[in-house]
Amino acid sequence: MPVTDPKDDLRRYLQRGREALLWKLDGLSEYDVRRPLVPTGTNLLGLVKHVASVESGYLGDTFGRPFPEALPWLDDDAETNADMWATAEESREYIVGLYRRVWKHSDATVDALPLDSLGRVPWWPPEHRETTLHRILVHLIAETDRHAGHADLVRELIDGSAGVRADSGGLPTDDSQWWADYRARVEQAARDAGSIS
Repeated sequence: MPVTDPKDDLRRYLQRGREALLWKLDGLSEYDVRRPLVPTGTNLLGLVKHVASVESGYLGDTFGRPFPEALPWLDDDAETNADMWATAEESREYIVGLYRRVWKHSDATVDALPLDSLGRVPWWPPEHRETTLHRILVHLIAETDRHAGHADLVRELIDGSAGVRADSGGLPTDDSQWWADYRARVEQAARDAGSIS
């Protein structure tokens, strides 16, 4: 097995999550990228806005390299959950562009610092605030992938699209009848188990 650079590995996994999150917007209307499909209001463009905001802090402020653009939805006096949805005035192009600018800023931080560089996360509990770039990258990969998973489910609710990438979803088949039969088997197993309890 070839030896790889740990920083490159972390960067590759972070980028994979970033791209998985963004492609969930492809081919959808402005309404569909914004519409909440679950009781908590989770929506595709809001997920991108949130992850861009989170990444800007973790790979910006934490290491004394603040992201240069104002993100008013993160201000102390901002409306609760303002980072989880896009207003009508915040276009898809703006949110996606913001995320890509955050990537560039974040990647510069990763390039500039060794993995054992210390940073301080002001919003973490005092006993955990001091941490390393390595830990922040692992945390950010988990955060990005978690929200990419949310986006995967929201997109499936919108139009049935599912998977990790547009070119390879990682699913066993795209045959709709196979999925209908599979879902029916899973539903029947749930009903059978429910009647046993």
